[in-house]
Amino acid sequence: MSGSQRKKAGYWVAVLALAANAASAAAEELTVREIEIEDRKAVVATVESVDRIAARARIGGTVAKLVVDEGASVRRGDVLAEVVDPKLDSRRQAVEARIQALESQKKLAQTVLDRVAKLRETGAAAQARLDEAMTSLRVVDRDLVAMVAERKVVLQQQAEGAVLAPADGRVIAVPVTGGAVVLPGETVATLAATAYILRLNLPERHARFLRVGDEVRVGAAALDPAERKESLRAGRIVQVYPALRQGRVVADVDVAGLGDYFIGERVAVHVATGKRRTFVVPPEYLFRRHGLTFAKLRDGREVVVQPGLPADGGIEVLSGLAEGDVLAKPGAGP
Repeated sequence: MSGSQRKKAGYWVAVLALAANAASAAAEELTVREIEIEDRKAVVATVESVDRIAARARIGGTVAKLVVDEGASVRRGDVLAEVVDPKLDSRRQAVEARIQALESQKKLAQTVLDRVAKLRETGAAAQARLDEAMTSLRVVDRDLVAMVAERKVVLQQQAEGAVLAPADGRVIAVPVTGGAVVLPGETVATLAATAYILRLNLPERHARFLRVGDEVRVGAAALDPAERKESLRAGRIVQVYPALRQGRVVADVDVAGLGDYFIGERVAVHVATGKRRTFVVPPEYLFRRHGLTFAKLRDGREVVVQPGLPADGGIEVLSGLAEGDVLAKPGAGP
């Protein structure tokens, strides 16, 4: 290849490289356009359990043993407390003594029946005497069956002294103490089911903006400052209560991960309160320096912008940009 040919080849390589760089730069540019987004307002919601279930005493008596305390996690069927009625033990002893007496009477009645049956075979006893002995045995046998059933009832009543957890969850209240006297049906412990929701309580002017299925953004726990740096999590409205309470509308929000919160804990929630037009820029076109947020224009100038909340497709920019501005990614362009 001659020198002139090498010069021409080098020229076209340079032209192609410049064209490729220009195409790459154009592909990385973004024209700022105003779009419509939902206007969101930060409100406070409280963590609530979907169901609050009362574990109640099934018999009356004295709380002999209290197994759980507030905050304990329990499974369905776990024993929470033991209620003892001393009268049931005395009744059981009386029934068992009666059963032993009836068993002795049954043996005696069986002996009498066998003796009368032999006498009847020889003609020394009348048929009426034999019938009477058979009837006596049957009566004693039925009395024994009834007493055995009565003992089962007493034992079941004693077993019902165990206060069981009606569902999986956490104990949030124990209104009784060991040694306290309780009545049948009295609450021994209150459980919060393992399913949790966020309950919103908003002024009625927001009622027309709340719809089942709408997305809300949930902030970090208000009680843990370390979690405030976390990004917002998405949740969905699962129920809007039709009745206003003291001029306020109540709605429930379903969001994952609420099991780590306390019942009644307050959490920041961003709900839609209408629509407005604004600029939304992908996060890769923004960068921070000296505590400020910058965007780079196509001509190389860097402008300070004020970012807002995350939005679909990027981050809202409140100020610093104008309609039609062309942005370049940091490090690209001149």
